Amino acid sequence: MCARTITVVILFLVLLLLFFGGSLIAFYTDFLWFQEVGYTSVFLTALKAKGVLFTAGAVGTFLLLWLNVKIARRRPRVRVMLQGDNIFEIRDREQMEPVVNRLLPFGIGFVALVAGSTCAALWEEVLRYLHPTPFGTTDPLFDKDIAFYVFQLPLLKAVYKGALVLLGLCAIVSALLYVFDGKVAASESGIAADPQVKPHLLTLVGLMLLVKAWGYRLNMFDLLYSPRGVAYGASYTDVHVVLPVLKVLMVVAALSAVFVLISGYRRGWKGAAGVVGVWLAISLLGGKAVPSVVQKLQVAPNELSLEQPYIQHNIRFTRAAYNLDNVEEKDFAAAETLTPSDLVRNRPTLENIRLWDHRPLLTSFEQLQEIRTYYDFVDVDVDRYMLNGEYRQVMLSAREMSYERLPSKLWINERLTYTHGYGAVVSPVNRIAGEGLPDFLVKNIPPTGKGDLKITRPEIYFGEISSDYVFVKTKAREFDYPAGDKNIYTTYQGSGGVRVGGFGRRLLFALRFKSLPILLNADITPNSRILFYRRVLERLKVIAPFLSFDRDPYLVISRGKLYWMCDAYTLTDMYPYSQPIRGMGNYIRNSVKAVVDAYNGTVSFYIADESDPLIRTYQKIFPRLFQPLAKMDADLRRHIRYPQTLFEVQARMFAVYHMTDPQVFYNKEDVWEIPPNEVGTMTTPEVVTMPAAGREMPLPSPAPPRPQSMEPYYVIMRLPGETREEFIQLIPFTPARKDNLRAWMCARNDPPHYGKLLVYNFPKAKLVYGPAQINARIEQEAQISKDLTLWRQGGSDVIRGNLLIIPIEESLLYVQPLYLKSAQSPIPELKRVLAAYGDKIVMETDLERSLAALFGTESPVLAAAPARVTREPSTADADRQPPTTSRQLAAVDRQPALARQALQHLQKARESARRDDWAGFGAELKKLEETLRRLSQEQ
Repeated sequence: MCARTITVVILFLVLLLLFFGGSLIAFYTDFLWFQEVGYTSVFLTALKAKGVLFTAGAVGTFLLLWLNVKIARRRPRVRVMLQGDNIFEIRDREQMEPVVNRLLPFGIGFVALVAGSTCAALWEEVLRYLHPTPFGTTDPLFDKDIAFYVFQLPLLKAVYKGALVLLGLCAIVSALLYVFDGKVAASESGIAADPQVKPHLLTLVGLMLLVKAWGYRLNMFDLLYSPRGVAYGASYTDVHVVLPVLKVLMVVAALSAVFVLISGYRRGWKGAAGVVGVWLAISLLGGKAVPSVVQKLQVAPNELSLEQPYIQHNIRFTRAAYNLDNVEEKDFAAAETLTPSDLVRNRPTLENIRLWDHRPLLTSFEQLQEIRTYYDFVDVDVDRYMLNGEYRQVMLSAREMSYERLPSKLWINERLTYTHGYGAVVSPVNRIAGEGLPDFLVKNIPPTGKGDLKITRPEIYFGEISSDYVFVKTKAREFDYPAGDKNIYTTYQGSGGVRVGGFGRRLLFALRFKSLPILLNADITPNSRILFYRRVLERLKVIAPFLSFDRDPYLVISRGKLYWMCDAYTLTDMYPYSQPIRGMGNYIRNSVKAVVDAYNGTVSFYIADESDPLIRTYQKIFPRLFQPLAKMDADLRRHIRYPQTLFEVQARMFAVYHMTDPQVFYNKEDVWEIPPNEVGTMTTPEVVTMPAAGREMPLPSPAPPRPQSMEPYYVIMRLPGETREEFIQLIPFTPARKDNLRAWMCARNDPPHYGKLLVYNFPKAKLVYGPAQINARIEQEAQISKDLTLWRQGGSDVIRGNLLIIPIEESLLYVQPLYLKSAQSPIPELKRVLAAYGDKIVMETDLERSLAALFGTESPVLAAAPARVTREPSTADADRQPPTTSRQLAAVDRQPALARQALQHLQKARESARRDDWAGFGAELKKLEETLRRLSQEQ
């Protein structure tokens, strides 16, 4: 027996190694990685918590189950006899018993391991429970600080469920053993049991009832998250019916537990059964039937008067949970009093209107600047830089290595040679080069850039699409960048990566990545380094899995280096009375700014919102993880943005929760919504992803959803009443199911006002055109509609970009780019700019001329400005050699009207030639000739 037991134990250990060996290897190599990035304390804190919880859960479960097994088998088996056939009779019991006896410890051990793993998964809940931070606000029903619900209640509920399951499992195992041992028999004549069965099983049932009584107490707190009423949270019925019923059920369950425990050691069971019956009856009637009747017969006919205080709670707590309390509302006249001098005074705003949408610009980057097939541009980010002393908005994208596009996917190429991307491209948001292509401030390989955009360390070892691992500092030549017909090679000089070391480590890495070449390749030396967790989001989530990271890290050029900045959020779904968002919760803060060095892979976490109790709790748990925002490099700090994800969530919630009067809220008298972008095909779906949990977070739709809502957009502008331009994020509102504008909301991004939310309300009695109305007017404008039709008939795809609403002074300017994409070219070309103001809509070749036409001036309205909105031709356009540029014609200020006419005829002639409309081409040339003759005569 001893040898057989040892064999079984050894077999069990081998199975554990087979099942958990991979986890152990990943555990050790992760530890090495945490050492490399400098966050060993984070790894050890989580490991300690998981280890203690696993041990406590596994040992406690094993002991409790084993104790019940011993109790069930503490007496010699005496079979209970009944008249008739025993329906619990087990045939071949004698042959089965040795097998059951041998497997029972392993079965209990397996259950204990599962329980230990379940407990270890609660490590975050336990650490939050032990380090709560007060919110300073109490709920209106139980007068407890919000911290109790956020930090403590989740763990208490988990313990309650675990205790109930474990006691139930003990009762089931014990009952099965009693049946197997023949200590319980049943036949048509009745049921008989060994004297020890009743006290044992009823003790377990009594304990379960005591736990259930505690569960009713916890269920009372769940009323704060009830969806029963007209507003989220405890309603009239919950407070006046369900809560008293839960109190009664708690008392009855506790009394039932006492009667059941006593009945286990006394004859008879009718008293206990009666009390349990009363508990079940109250549970069924009080839990479902009575609340439903009260809701329909009493509350529904008097809903507003009865629910009003609870609606008020919902409004107050929702606004606090989404940080809407500090939104400042102002009036905006939406006047139509703009003059050319106003435009000149707001030149920085006009020069930073974004004419390039993300998707067409990304396509242009891919076609013009990928240089080689193995490079890829994944995303386009928006940021601001000081360029030649001016505050300018730019769009930039990293040139990353695409391992899917490598011409030869050999292991050496993927892991040793092609290790990194190279550089970035940067374009101003409003400049149009020859033939409608983007202008470049930074381009080519090596990247060209000046001032704040100069890149001295262009290598990208850590990015958005980097492969899972590469080796650097090897004997193999590491590709750096292409230079004409040859390649330039390099050796990694950074501090990133885990040292490979000796054979043991190489073996572990080979097993982890399931790659034999790691073990056999001669180019890898002990001093080589392996870079893994190279994707930015993955890297961040491994270090801080308790944070939710924005789906879109953005590239920053700072002091010649490339960095990735990513916003991190603290979330919970346990904020009382706060309206939840499916998949996200009902509380959000952008509490952390994370920075990843694209070359070294170093990761830094900076606390951006020290008032958030959640991040303060995590700071207590991981004191070495976070740094104050003031410690971020000053140049990097200039590029902090208010995250679009958070702003969009807050905007959609504010669309409903700007109504603070309960009666107005109940009647939904003034619900807003974000208008749809009905024409722009450059929009993205109305979904935001919180990558930390790999889930999609649909944004709240207070009114019936309309597809492809406008996205918030960044703009540099001077807010009403301010003295200088700043980088803001903006989104408009329309009334629900209406098309006119009702308000616009902005988030300020520059210090000292970073994070300040403003809402500008339009006069209710005045019609202010919304995006849908402007788009409809564009389609109805005769000349514009004719041009669009002709382009489409000529085989070109006409792509109208996102419509931007730009507040200037106390007026609104509408701007929309128009792209043409021919069948012969995959590159969308920015050919026209539509602009609208008041009742007038124009379409010209660039924004400057659209503004001139819009405001009826004979020369461009920004002619007096030192910097023009559209750029002069650069050397990059020399090969295109446009016959006559708009700037050259605009310089003829002595005869502005005739010069403008000549330019218009020239443009129309070129468009006719593009459409092969040679009759129209000839007619426009004649008109051009006549205009030039008149111009010559006047000179």
